[in-house]
Amino acid sequence: MEIAHERRNQLDWLIQVAYTAWRMFVKNELPNHAAATAFYFLLSTAPLVLLVTYAAQALSRLAETSNLAAMLLAAFYNQFHLDELMTMGFIPSGAGAAVGGASLVTLVLSSRGLVNAVQSAFRVIFPDDSKRKMIVSWSLPLIIIPALFLLLILAVLVQGALRFLAQGDLLGALSAQLLQAANSSLMLVAVWGLIFAAYWRLPLRHPQARLAMLFALFCALTLTLLSYGFGLFFSIEKYRAVYGALGGVVFVLIGAYFACLAFYFWAQSLYSVSKVDVAALERLFLGGDAAGDNRLEGWVFGRANRLLDRYGRAYAPGERLIAEGDDSDCAYYLHHGRVGLYKNLDGQDRKLGVLEAGELFGEMAYLLKEKRTATVVAETEVTALVLPPAMLEELMRYSAPLSRRIIGVLCQRLQRMNQQARNIDQQRGKQT
Repeated sequence: MEIAHERRNQLDWLIQVAYTAWRMFVKNELPNHAAATAFYFLLSTAPLVLLVTYAAQALSRLAETSNLAAMLLAAFYNQFHLDELMTMGFIPSGAGAAVGGASLVTLVLSSRGLVNAVQSAFRVIFPDDSKRKMIVSWSLPLIIIPALFLLLILAVLVQGALRFLAQGDLLGALSAQLLQAANSSLMLVAVWGLIFAAYWRLPLRHPQARLAMLFALFCALTLTLLSYGFGLFFSIEKYRAVYGALGGVVFVLIGAYFACLAFYFWAQSLYSVSKVDVAALERLFLGGDAAGDNRLEGWVFGRANRLLDRYGRAYAPGERLIAEGDDSDCAYYLHHGRVGLYKNLDGQDRKLGVLEAGELFGEMAYLLKEKRTATVVAETEVTALVLPPAMLEELMRYSAPLSRRIIGVLCQRLQRMNQQARNIDQQRGKQT
């Protein structure tokens, strides 16, 4: 029974993470960021391909005197499909030094826009009040792009060499299959490593390394499936037939856009893991007001069992939840039952009122960083969510409707307490 309960809670958590990620993905307008990133990627592609061509030309000169260089050159052409790119017009048949210099300048400018587009999206996905130093912000694109370019060349050369060896007649069938598997694994690991570096280091407040590694793996696998599906269902010849000479550009742009969508969605999912409890608590506190008539959200966050297992605590009738004068180290949400509010006046505990299920209490002293101003005692069997110190601040930062409700409740509660205090003073005056 406990195992089934735990599995249901895990399933609820997964569904809530997926829904929170999708809701924030749409709210943050990440498809627009993906389009901007894909555009800058397209601008970076042309000069990058030309630089790859120059590298191939330099390698071809070495191939005249070296068998190893000839082998690498064949793998290079095979891996980058340079012959096909020349046939389709992406690469000119002859490339001069002047064109190379222009390509380098274009690559620097477009790559800076690409890095800035990614950073802009990450500031939306991983919001943080702090900022990078200006020198770091300006120099980061100039460091990242050359490093990525060198890693890309190295990975592709190694991968191309493995593929070339796998196709050689001197290798047996088993060895060829092993090399093919190593070839595919190398590309997957290279892509995963780059995505992990982005997920882990680009956010100003770095997420946990293990979570970043896991979601980077999900993204890498998604990109692999997209690449396979794109090659299976789409053909560049069809785009060329529809768009003419621009068909290849449209083909690359659409592929880059889908890749950026996957990249940003898994980044948003990584952030949503840390916010899923906040989203669930917001729905619990606000009820139907959190999503209006959104039935899907009501179903996703309808069960509070997971929150109760993590934050819930049971109190017997007469048990004290809060003592007047204690330090305010948490806030409470009354999930079930009724509690009474008491304040010490002239050495006697005077009852100020009661709180019913669905109310938040203990937050006033925490927000004001003061001692507890009243004693809270359970009048019935009570189940309350005990929220850790930073959770209330996260809730108020995450949800504007919840912040307004908390402020409204605080004002009403202060008004009631002041009225109760005036009534007690009047009764005391009559007695004297």
